[in-house]
Amino acid sequence: MKSFLIVGLGNIGVDYKGTRHNIGFDVVDALAKEKETSFETLRYGDVAKITNKGKNAYLLKPNTFMNRSGKAVRYWMQQKKIPKENLLIITDDIHLDFGFLRMRKKGSDGGHNGLKDICAQLNSSGYTRLRFGIGADFNKGRQVDFVLQPWNTDEVKTLPFAIEKATQAIWCFMAEDAVAAMNKFNGNTLEL
Repeated sequence: MKSFLIVGLGNIGVDYKGTRHNIGFDVVDALAKEKETSFETLRYGDVAKITNKGKNAYLLKPNTFMNRSGKAVRYWMQQKKIPKENLLIITDDIHLDFGFLRMRKKGSDGGHNGLKDICAQLNSSGYTRLRFGIGADFNKGRQVDFVLQPWNTDEVKTLPFAIEKATQAIWCFMAEDAVAAMNKFNGNTLEL
C-alpha cells in the first residue's frame, strides 16, 4: 500500500498554540480529527496514522522546534520508508496573503527556517510543500513577533474554512498527485 508522510510544521508548547507559525500543526490536527484518530508522542514528534481511499498516511508534528524540523522529517521518512515524492510539508508563509494556499513540488525555502533545515537534512529541495498564507501585517524587524502572535479577530472567522481547503488539497495530493492539487487548490481559499 502506498504510504505518505504529511508533516505540519510548528513549535511545541502552549505558548505557541494557535499562533500563525503553527498553522502546519493546525492543518494536520484537522486531518486527524476528520479521520477520528489521535496522535501518539514518539521519537522526534507526535505521530498519527490515517487511511484515505486505500492509501496510508503518517501525520507528523515534529517536537524538535521549527528550526530543527528536518531531523524529525528524515527520521520518519527512513522509519516508514517514505519516498520523497510522497512527502508533504505544511508551513506558514508571510509572502502569501492570509488564507492563500500554494502547493509546489519543489522550490526554495523562501527564508523559512523549518524548510531550510528540511532541505539541509534531506540534501534536497525536491519535495512537495503546501504553503499557507498568513500575510505580512508587521513593521520592519517585527516578523518574529508577528508569526508568533495569535490570529486576529477577522482571521479567526475565516480560518476554519481556509484550514478545510488545505485538508482538501492534501486529500487530493494523496488521491491524485501534486499537480492535480495545485490546479484545484492554489489560490485564495475564500474563492476556491
